[in-house]
Amino acid sequence: METNEASALAMISTQMADAVERIGMSLVQVRGRTRGPATGIVVTNDTVLTADHVLERDDDLTIATPDGRILPAQLAGRDHASDLALLRIDNLGTTPATFVESPARVGQLILAVGRPGSSAMASFGIISATGGPLRGRRGAMLEQYVQTDAIPYPGFSGGALIDAEGKVAAVLTTGLINGVALGVPAALSWRIATTLGATGYIKRGFLGISSQPVELPEGQRGGQSQAQGLLIVRVEPGSPAAQGGLLLGDVLITFDGHPLTDTDELQALLVGERVGKQVPVQVLRGGSLFTALVTVGQRS
Repeated sequence: METNEASALAMISTQMADAVERIGMSLVQVRGRTRGPATGIVVTNDTVLTADHVLERDDDLTIATPDGRILPAQLAGRDHASDLALLRIDNLGTTPATFVESPARVGQLILAVGRPGSSAMASFGIISATGGPLRGRRGAMLEQYVQTDAIPYPGFSGGALIDAEGKVAAVLTTGLINGVALGVPAALSWRIATTLGATGYIKRGFLGISSQPVELPEGQRGGQSQAQGLLIVRVEPGSPAAQGGLLLGDVLITFDGHPLTDTDELQALLVGERVGKQVPVQVLRGGSLFTALVTVGQRS
């Protein structure tokens, strides 16, 4: 190997080891199930973000810090759709992680890092796919996700996918789809953690319809260029959709300005601040285009 190549490889190796060491100071061991422990990421001075599926109980939760302290933890909130949960810990005294602001890119080199034991463990890989929305094993809808080929060793769920600087690019979980290693992107994870800390849950809404994708012939698009929409095949009596004037046979074109071509796209939009608010829905009915105002209902 040429000297320059060896030097470059040594530099990359050192940078990756430094990144693992850096994030390792912000990872805790989470003890919330009968089998082995999992991992959590320190988000603030008193909160830890982890995977929801690794918490098999709501009480008697503890975490182990990088310096070996065992601390009691309280469940602050869960979100089944993202498989994320937030723990609150007094006197945590552990450095919060840094979350990246830019989205992860396919082909980006990453490290999966967890703390299933007394020290951090890591595996190397790339971001192999990004996408969303994604329907998880519990039927709930996750807005965005990343997929990695890095090995999720036992206990890595709730850990971090990090970039070369040791910043969190996504929160790792194997609880969304049959053990597949997926990550909840950093920006979305941070937003979920903030909301769980404030309210204990994520608002997820409904319209009260069943729909299916439909192709729109050019002469039946109401002057729009969009070639697909969502055909309403059922409207629940008394539902938000019914109260907003939507009818069986209507074709939804946009929801709050977002084009609709797939039912999962609509589900991903029924979240957060839209819940409980009146939202414009562009509808094609009998070849004519109009806008209905529908107040998004909140799931109990």
